[in-house]
Amino acid sequence: MTDRIEAAAVELRPLLQEFILWARENAPGSDSNLVGSVSLWHRLTASDDVGRWRQADLRAVLLDRMPQVVEDPDAAADGMVPAVRAYLTFLSETDRLVKGSASLKDLLAELDDLEDDFVDAMEDLVVEQDEYDDEEEEEEEAEGLGDFEPFADELAELPTIRLRPDAELATATRSASLITKARDLALWVGSERQVGETSLLTDAEIVEALGALGLPVPETGGKPLADSVPALWNIWNLAIDLDFLQPEGEDTVSADADTADWPFEEDDDALDVWMAGLQSIDYGDPELDDEDATIALSGLTRALLVRVLLATGSKPLAELRAELAEAAAEYDEQGADAWAAATAQYGDPLSPVLNWLAGYGMAEVEHDQVRLTPLGMEGVVHLADEADIELDARPAIDAMTALDLLSFSAELPEEEADAEFAAWLELREPDQAAKELLEAAAEDDADALVRVQAASMVGSLGEVAVPAWRDALDEPSLRPYAATHLAQLGIDDTPPPTQADTHWLILDMLTISAGLGRPEFVSSLDDIGNAPNLINLLDVIWKVPHPHLEELLEAIGEAHPDKQVGKAAKRALFKARSTHN
Repeated sequence: MTDRIEAAAVELRPLLQEFILWARENAPGSDSNLVGSVSLWHRLTASDDVGRWRQADLRAVLLDRMPQVVEDPDAAADGMVPAVRAYLTFLSETDRLVKGSASLKDLLAELDDLEDDFVDAMEDLVVEQDEYDDEEEEEEEAEGLGDFEPFADELAELPTIRLRPDAELATATRSASLITKARDLALWVGSERQVGETSLLTDAEIVEALGALGLPVPETGGKPLADSVPALWNIWNLAIDLDFLQPEGEDTVSADADTADWPFEEDDDALDVWMAGLQSIDYGDPELDDEDATIALSGLTRALLVRVLLATGSKPLAELRAELAEAAAEYDEQGADAWAAATAQYGDPLSPVLNWLAGYGMAEVEHDQVRLTPLGMEGVVHLADEADIELDARPAIDAMTALDLLSFSAELPEEEADAEFAAWLELREPDQAAKELLEAAAEDDADALVRVQAASMVGSLGEVAVPAWRDALDEPSLRPYAATHLAQLGIDDTPPPTQADTHWLILDMLTISAGLGRPEFVSSLDDIGNAPNLINLLDVIWKVPHPHLEELLEAIGEAHPDKQVGKAAKRALFKARSTHN
């Protein structure tokens, strides 16, 4: 059916394009875009000839088919019938209603008869859609045991979370035993292993796979062996998550060519693998004989993680156990019974949770205290971000690059940014700090905010930053700042700031204010001067090769209340585009 739809759509496209042009002059009040689906389904279900329309076709398409396929019933209720009326008139006036069609008069009369029924059908769809949306919203709002959303306010109030550098985290990933097991399982699978429909492996293969992972063959108690090895299937699923195992056509799976190279040498590659399997934390949830009980405890691993995070990364195991038992009973009517069943099966319902987190390098238990590792802290921050929950998470000061410092400081209150800078500065000599900051600011000449932030920090260092400023003279985006600061320091044999430097600084300032909103942008334009001064500036500033020049000129033309300034901005924009293109 899909091929037929695509072929019919291609066939109809020239006709519909001609109708759209016709409608602009002959039926300007109709929404010609609504005709496409009507003509398409007429062609597919009523007539092979797009020009043959019978009265019965209108009923078949509008009342039988459209309610099944219309995307926006509200818009269709308002405009579909007038659009079809225009389309039929177009077919008639362009001699496209072929022999066998009803007359235009009869078709339009039939359309009038159908209109009320069609509108009613569309309004019924609108009601159904609203009810469906309400149900969806209710389902989305329903909280689960592992949801982070109920803790959003508490998480937002946490003190700054310090994250370790990628090199350290990558080293930790290489020691994650579960990733090693996933690799070993994938290597055991090998190339093009056949898998079954009801169970992935035969009993003999399961025994082999358990041996490859160093796992014991369990007592089955009369159950199929495949139902008695959840740990094997969790590692199998992890291997798929990590792309260690790849499907090779139907019912065939193979180890990826790079799997044997794990642990990967490149830090980015190692972290990418670990991050790809982060959602596997759900495999740590208890798996019980009763499916409903298993569902009642789904999300237990996430529930533990968020509570340890709220305790700033460490929490007594006994407190966690008590809180989570209470939460399980609260979130599901079978939660208490499921907790009891997990206690009977595992001794402690948190055992599978903590075993998985430990195997994935995210948590440790020492002296009955559960602690997030640096890798665990990184993972929970990512999970919170995926849940659209904001945390104050930053690199640790000793791991913070100059670009990290600039990026984070630009969004912090002034006092907090100053404290961050002071702590970062304590770990390096001031002249080296100046060099690192300016080099970071030069990485992206489109980032005016980072550039201004760097100039401010380096400017506060005084004469010790002179060598770094001198080097920055060779960087076009930083030269205006370097020349200005060197002049302020009274450094001889350095070029004074030019008019072009001043204009660059103005454009940086406007770029930042434009990002704050229209009122701030207009206010910054007022700071430059009155309308005549601004017009004089626009007559020359268009020559500056600033990365945001054209969008700023366009914004000035739209935002400034003085029409003469708007005209000057448009002239400058034309000159800039002509020159730069």
